[in-house]
Amino acid sequence: MAVPKKKMSKSKTRSRRASAWALKAPARSTCPQCGQVKVPHRVCGECGHYAGRQAIEID
Repeated sequence: MAVPKKKMSKSKTRSRRASAWALKAPARSTCPQCGQVKVPHRVCGECGHYAGRQAIEID
């Protein structure tokens, strides 16, 4: 069994583990109809288009 040569402090251990919990910015794409920035695979909030068709009605 592996045994560490030196004790690792709590702050060092927690900072190493915390890197996996870091939040990443969500992916962005542009709407082909209106050109607004939107989240991929979601209906555009500006024009209501998705996959080349009108998905929802926007007033």
